[in-house]
Amino acid sequence: MKHAANSLTISRMILSGLLIFLINRPAYFIIFYSIAGLTDVLDGPIARKSGYANELGARLDSIADMIMFGVVTAAFIVWSGPEVYGLLPYLYATLAIRILALLYAGWRFRTFAMIHTWGNKCTGLLVFAAPFVLLWPQYVPMVFRLVCIISLLSGIEELLIHLTSQKLELNRKSLFPFGKSHSSSK
Repeated sequence: MKHAANSLTISRMILSGLLIFLINRPAYFIIFYSIAGLTDVLDGPIARKSGYANELGARLDSIADMIMFGVVTAAFIVWSGPEVYGLLPYLYATLAIRILALLYAGWRFRTFAMIHTWGNKCTGLLVFAAPFVLLWPQYVPMVFRLVCIISLLSGIEELLIHLTSQKLELNRKSLFPFGKSHSSSK
């Protein structure tokens, strides 16, 4: 039980990598993607319930989330076809802010970090739900744009938190005072 949560997180990384090979097989993509998403839902509660929530688990979770986000982004680019060119500015802006926040945290706090804000959790939920839009292909570009905008806004919030915080708080929920949290999430 000690390593169950981290094992689930690592399995999400592996499953996310396998998804690359399933982009052109939507039914299989959705099945494996759903399993990977289930590991994301379960790893945190298992870590907390078993008393093994730690910084390594939180970092692994962030890495797994980035891999999964990258795969879903690649899938949406493939699924959008030529319409994707109009959506690339959203993707580039999102990536630029996310990378800037990560690099700034690395420079300022001497560690690369992604914060578990409500905005990042919302982005994660949207990213998880996004591939199911395959059932309605006409909505793929709109969903891609929505996910990028929400991710961009949560990335800006994360960067602002890094810029204004005296110390790194991985579990801070928001830029605003009501969102501060000092508890460990995983």
